[in-house]
Amino acid sequence: MSEEKKGFFARLKEGLTKTRNNIVHGIDSVFSGFSNIDEEFYEELEEILIMGDIGVNATQEILEKLRGQVKEHHIKEPEACKEFLIQNIREQMEVGDTAYEFEHKQSVVLVIGVNGVGKTTSVGKLAGKLKSQGRKVLLAAADTFRAAAGEQLTEWAHRAGVDMIGGKEGADPASVIYDAVTAAKARNVDVLLCDTAGRLHNKKNLMEELKKINRIIDKEFPGVHRENLVVLDGTTGQNALQQAKEFGEVADLTGIILTKMDGTAKGGIAVAIQSELKIPVKYIGVGETIEDLQKFDAQAFVDALFDVNKAETEDDGEDS
Repeated sequence: MSEEKKGFFARLKEGLTKTRNNIVHGIDSVFSGFSNIDEEFYEELEEILIMGDIGVNATQEILEKLRGQVKEHHIKEPEACKEFLIQNIREQMEVGDTAYEFEHKQSVVLVIGVNGVGKTTSVGKLAGKLKSQGRKVLLAAADTFRAAAGEQLTEWAHRAGVDMIGGKEGADPASVIYDAVTAAKARNVDVLLCDTAGRLHNKKNLMEELKKINRIIDKEFPGVHRENLVVLDGTTGQNALQQAKEFGEVADLTGIILTKMDGTAKGGIAVAIQSELKIPVKYIGVGETIEDLQKFDAQAFVDALFDVNKAETEDDGEDS
C-alpha cells in the first residue's frame, strides 16, 4: 500500500471514530448481550444500523442476507455470524471497476451540490488528483451565482497547476460552459471539470440551467464521456440522502463525492446512499489537502469503520 494510501487510511480510521462509537459499539453490545440468535437479536441489530444512518433499505438487505447465512451455516452463536454482518455491509458499498472510466477517456464532469458542502474544494482536489495522474485538466467556474466561488476555484487551479475558464459574477453559467468546452477542444484537454451552481431551493431554475448546460455539451462536444457528480456533506446524514434524491430529479447522477467524513458520527450514510439510490460513492474526503480526497474503497472504509488493521499492511493493488 502506498504511503499516501496508508496516510489516508489512518485519517479515515481516525475520522470515523464517532461513527464507530455510534454503530460498531452498538453492534458489539448486541453480539455480546445475546446468547442466541432470535427475533429480538435481529430487531436490536436493525435498530442500531438504522440509528447509525445506514438507512432502512440497506439495513433490510443486510439483515435479510444475514438471516439466510445463519440458516445455511446452522449458526447458533451470535458471535459466529459477526463476520457475515461486516461482509454484508461491505458488499452494500462495492463501487465496481467501471466507476472511474472518465479518468481514462476524454470527459466532461459536472460537479453539483448545494453551497457549503465542499463542492468547489472537491473540484479543486479532483483536478489535482487527475493532474498528478498525468491527465490534462481544465476547470470551468460555472458557479457564477456565489461571489466567492470563482476566486476560490482560481486559488485551487493555481494549487493544482491547471488552467481555468471563468465568467463574471452573475454571468450566464451556460455561456461559461460554452467557452470552456470550446477551450477544452482547442487545447485537447482530457478532463473538463465544471463547478456548477448549487441552489436546490429554486429547483426549477436549477433544472433549466442544467438542461441548458447539457444541451451545449451535447451540441458542441458530441460523444464525449459524461459524468455528473453530486457533492454531499457526510455530517448531514439523512439530509445528504435527501439532497442526492432531489439532485437526481434534475440531473442524471453518475456518482457521489462524500465530504467531511472526518469527525462525523453519521458515516453510515455512505452505505445508505449507495443502497437507496444505486449511485456509487466514487470519492470520499476526510480533510483539507488534495491527498484528503481519495477514491472510495469499500474494503478500506469498512476496515476503518470496524477498526480492522489488515488494510494497513496489505497492498490493495489499486493504483492511486
